[in-house]
Amino acid sequence: MKILLTGATGYIGKRLLPRLIAEGHELVCCVRERSRFTVPAGMQEHVQIVEVDFLNRLSLDAIPEGIDCAYYLVHSMSSSQEFREMESTSALNFRDRMNDLNVRQVIYLSGIVNQETLSRHLASRKHVEDILTAGRFSLTTLRAGIIVGSGSASFEIIRDLVEKLPFMITPAWLNTRCQPIGISDVIELLLRCLGNKVTYRRSFDIGGPDIMTYKEMLLGYVAARGLKRAIVTVPVMTPRLSSYWLYFVTSTSFTLAQNLVNSMKVEVICRDNEIMELLDLQPRDFNATIRAAFEAIEQNTLLSSWKDSMVSGSLNIHLSDFVQVPEFGCLFDHRSLPVSDPDAVLERIWQIGGQRGWYYLNWLWRLRGMLDKAFGGVGLRRGRTSALTLHTGEALDFWRVLLADKAGRRLLLFAEMKLPGEAWLEFRIDEKNIFHQTATFRPRGLWGRLYWYSLVPIHHFIFGGMIRRIADVSEIGQNGQRNNQ
Repeated sequence: MKILLTGATGYIGKRLLPRLIAEGHELVCCVRERSRFTVPAGMQEHVQIVEVDFLNRLSLDAIPEGIDCAYYLVHSMSSSQEFREMESTSALNFRDRMNDLNVRQVIYLSGIVNQETLSRHLASRKHVEDILTAGRFSLTTLRAGIIVGSGSASFEIIRDLVEKLPFMITPAWLNTRCQPIGISDVIELLLRCLGNKVTYRRSFDIGGPDIMTYKEMLLGYVAARGLKRAIVTVPVMTPRLSSYWLYFVTSTSFTLAQNLVNSMKVEVICRDNEIMELLDLQPRDFNATIRAAFEAIEQNTLLSSWKDSMVSGSLNIHLSDFVQVPEFGCLFDHRSLPVSDPDAVLERIWQIGGQRGWYYLNWLWRLRGMLDKAFGGVGLRRGRTSALTLHTGEALDFWRVLLADKAGRRLLLFAEMKLPGEAWLEFRIDEKNIFHQTATFRPRGLWGRLYWYSLVPIHHFIFGGMIRRIADVSEIGQNGQRNNQ
C-alpha cells in the first residue's frame, strides 16, 4: 500500500517508518522541513518526502495522488498556549485533503478521554478526533494514556526525577491513576490496524496490563534501577508551582510542563482493552517496558527521542532559516589547527555533548546550563539521543543540530539557550586537514554586544581549550591561528 505518514520527524513517526517499510509499504512522509528528516540509505527508495505545513492549507497540495491510508500523528501541545486552535486548523486542513484524495483509512493516535472534565490537552485531542470523524474516510482512533519507552517524554521525565532526586516532595497529582503502555505495543497496534476493516470507524482505548499511580511508576523505576528513593506527596503545590518543579528538575520546556501537569490531574484508564483481543496482542507490563527501555539506552539503539522535537526547545524556528551562518553585524571567535588524523578528530566532534561533555572546562558548561534553566531556557538536561551518532534536527544539550554532514566533515549547531541575540557553533575540517572551530554571535542591540565582550576572556579559555582537546593537542599553550572579533 501507499501510506501517508505525518509527524514523520516525531517520536512515534520515526519508529513507525522502518516497520512500515519492512512490511513492504511505500511511504509518503510529510515534514515541515526536509533538512530535519534523515532517511537511512537502505530505505530511501521506498520513501517520498514532501514539505507540508498543516496550518497552511495550500501546502497540502504537495501530497500526491494514490494514497491508500494515512497516519495522523500531528500534535502541537507544547509548541504554544494556542495549541487547540493550531490542532483544529491542522486537522481541518488534513481532513479536507484526505477527502480530496479519496483515502480509504486514517489512523489517529489520540489520548484517553473517559472523564467529563478533561484537561485542555485531552479536550483538544478529542476535538481533533471529532473533526476527523466527519471525513469521508474510515477513521481508526487509538487513545493512549502514558506511553513509556526509551526516549519518550514520560520515560525521560521519570528518569530525570529518579536519577537526580534521592528525596522528592511531590504534588498530590502523583497519586492520580493511569494505565501506561509500552512504545513497542503502540507501534504494533498502529501496524495491525492498517487496512484492518474491523477497526474502521471505531475508537479504542489502549493501555498495558497495569493500572498504577504516577508515584507507583516512579517507584517501579526505582526498583528496576536498584536505587533507594523517598517520595512524599503534599497537597499544597499549585499547578503553576508543580509546573516549575517539573521544569527545573526535568528536561521539559515550561509550556510542556504546564500542559503535562494539567493532564496528570486527570485519570487516564482504559474503559476496556477490547482491541488487544481483537488484534491478538498481549501487551508488556510496566516492569518489562522499563527493562526494554534500559536495554535500548545501554546499547545506543534509540530510534527516536521526544527531545529531538522542536517543541523541546524554547524557540519556534525553521532550521533552514539558520543553516547559512550570517556575517554582517556578527561577532566571531574563530580558531583553527592542523590535524594529523582527521578521521579521529571527526569522531571526537561527533561525540561532543551529552555524557561526554564539551571536552574542556565542563563545569563551566554545566554552570551555563544551570543559568540558562534559571532564566527559562532549556539548560543541558536534554543531552543527546545517541552517544555515537548525530543527525540534522536533533537536540544536543542546549543546541540544535542544523547540519550534521559527516561525509563533508562539518557540524553546525544553533543555540537554543536564552541569549540577547543568536549564536552558532561550527566544527569543520577542510581539504587541507585544517580543523576550524567558529563561534558566531549576532547580537541584539547594545546589551547583546555587552554580553559578548564581557565573555571574551572566558571564550579565550573555553574555546581555546575545546579545540585543542578535540584535535588532541597536548600542548596547552598552543592556540593555533585565532581570530576573535
